[in-house]
Amino acid sequence: MTIPNMISVFRLFAAPLVVWLISTQQLSLAFWLFLLAGVSDGIDGFIAKRFNQASELGAHLDPIADKVMLVAVFLALGIQGMLPLWLVILVISRDLLILGAVILSWVLHQPIPMKPLLVSKANTLAQIVLVCLVMAAMAFDLQLDIFINISVFLVAVLTLLSTLAYLLDWFRHMAGIEHKP
Repeated sequence: MTIPNMISVFRLFAAPLVVWLISTQQLSLAFWLFLLAGVSDGIDGFIAKRFNQASELGAHLDPIADKVMLVAVFLALGIQGMLPLWLVILVISRDLLILGAVILSWVLHQPIPMKPLLVSKANTLAQIVLVCLVMAAMAFDLQLDIFINISVFLVAVLTLLSTLAYLLDWFRHMAGIEHKP
């Protein structure tokens, strides 16, 4: 168990706490904990690379921790009416579609190597920014509507593009067609 892996585990355990804080309207605490989790994601990657602590466990644990946090927070903010329901459905549907494709590939004995695409990284960053903007606006009574609206649009577009990119890669993989990103 490396330090980066322990940080990823912290993010996994922080997700339900952030959801609880959102559901009990303790948005300033939720904001700071979510922000800490986001910063810790960068820190664990830095430590893994800089101090040669990368591991196979970490390669799987880190993105799982990220997805658990983002999906949980998107759901909580959607339930609380702080994010548009259509966007929550779009974001979660994308993740479920990708998960389903990966499982199906595995079941059909054609496991697909999971490599994050650039558009997916941009999508994750846009989702984090949107969550921070929404929670900051609610927690600190800030007028960030224009930035939130732009972020909602950006997340929607990047989610659709990311979904399309992953599906195209998946179809190519399942058809046995080599593709160089």
